[in-house]
Amino acid sequence: MASPFRLSARAQSLKPSATVAVTSRALELRRQGADIISMSVGEPDFDTPPHVRAAAIAAIEAGHTRYTPVGGIPELRSAVSAKFRRENGLAYAPDAVTVTSGGKQALFNALFALLGSGDEVLIPAPYWVSYPEMVALTGAVPVAVPTTPESGFQLDPERLAAAVTPRTRMVILNSPGNPTGAVFPPETLRAVAELAQRCGLVVVTDEIYEHLVYDAEQVSIGTYAPEHTLTINGASKAYAMTGWRIGYAGGPKHVIAAMNALQSQSTSNASSVSQYAALAALEGHEDTARFIAIARAAYRERRDRIVAGLNALGLPTPTPQGAFYVMADTRAVHPDELQAARIILDEAQVAAVPGTDFAAPGQVRLSYATSMENIEEVLRRLDRVVGR
Repeated sequence: MASPFRLSARAQSLKPSATVAVTSRALELRRQGADIISMSVGEPDFDTPPHVRAAAIAAIEAGHTRYTPVGGIPELRSAVSAKFRRENGLAYAPDAVTVTSGGKQALFNALFALLGSGDEVLIPAPYWVSYPEMVALTGAVPVAVPTTPESGFQLDPERLAAAVTPRTRMVILNSPGNPTGAVFPPETLRAVAELAQRCGLVVVTDEIYEHLVYDAEQVSIGTYAPEHTLTINGASKAYAMTGWRIGYAGGPKHVIAAMNALQSQSTSNASSVSQYAALAALEGHEDTARFIAIARAAYRERRDRIVAGLNALGLPTPTPQGAFYVMADTRAVHPDELQAARIILDEAQVAAVPGTDFAAPGQVRLSYATSMENIEEVLRRLDRVVGR
C-alpha cells in the first residue's frame, strides 16, 4: 500500500543542497578521529557579550518567560526603531518594526507578504543560498544577476537594470554580503534606488553584517528610497547571538502588519528571553560598541592573513570589504568546485563550502570566523594539497 504521506509540490520544489555530501563527509571523518578544521561555519567565534548574557538571566529571574506580542515587546521595537535612526538614518517608527526568530524569518515573512506567483526577483550572485529558495517557495522566480571576482563581486547597476522585465517585482540586496564580503558603495546603492523608483520595484535589503565592514563605507539603501525599501537585520552577527534567534525588520507599516499576521500563524513571538537580551545589546551602547570594535579588529587581521596566504598559494582570492568570508578560486585543485571542496576535505582535512549553491562556479567559501592559529594551519595544509 502506498504511503499516504505524499510530499507537496512546494516541498518537492526545494533543491537539495550540493554541500550536504561534503558536510556529511566531514562529520564522518570527525567520527573516525580525523582532525578536521572547519572553515564553513557562518557565525562569530566570540561569546555573546557579558552584559547581554546578564540581561537574559535577569529576564528569566524576573519571570519574562511568557508569550509576548507577536511583533516583539514594545521596549525592543522602540530600541530597534532608535537603532535604525541612530545608525542607519532610517525613520521607522516602533509600529513599523517587527521582531522575528532570526533574520531568516524576517526575510521569509517579507517575501511571503510581498510576492506572488510569477513575480520575478533580481538577486546579485554569488548569493546566500536561502534567497532563491525562499523566493521559489512563494511561487515567484529568482533571477540571478552575476558579479565577477575581478570586480570584487561588485554589483553593476546597468546589468541589474538590463535584467528588469515587466514581471520584475523585487530586488534583494545583501551588503556586506555572504558569501563574497562585498560592500556596495553609495553610488551603486543610489543607482539601485533610482531604478526601484523608476520601475516601481521593492528593495529588500539584508544588512545583517553591517558592523563588520573594514575598507568601505556602509550605507543603508533605505536612505535613498525609503518608500521602496524594507530593511532586514538582526542580532546574530554583530553581537555574536546566532543561537538566540533574534532578527528584525523595518518598513512600511502595512507590510510590517502583514508580516506580523504571517508570524502569528506560524511561530508567534520570538523567544521572550532572547528579546530582553537583544534589548541589552541595542541599548548597552558603550559595552556593545566596545565588543563590536574588538571583534571587527580581529576579523580584519584574520582577513588580511587568509587573503594573502591563499593568493600566495595560487588560489586567487579577492579581498572582501566586510563580513567574515573569502571566496577562493580553487580550480588549481579541481575545475569543479564541489570536487575541489571534497579534495580539500579529504586531503587537507579542512571543511569549506563549495560555491555551487552560491552560484559561484570554480570557487569555494572559507569563513575566517576562527582563530589565527587555525588559519595558519589551514594555509599549511592547503599548501600541501596545491603542491601535489
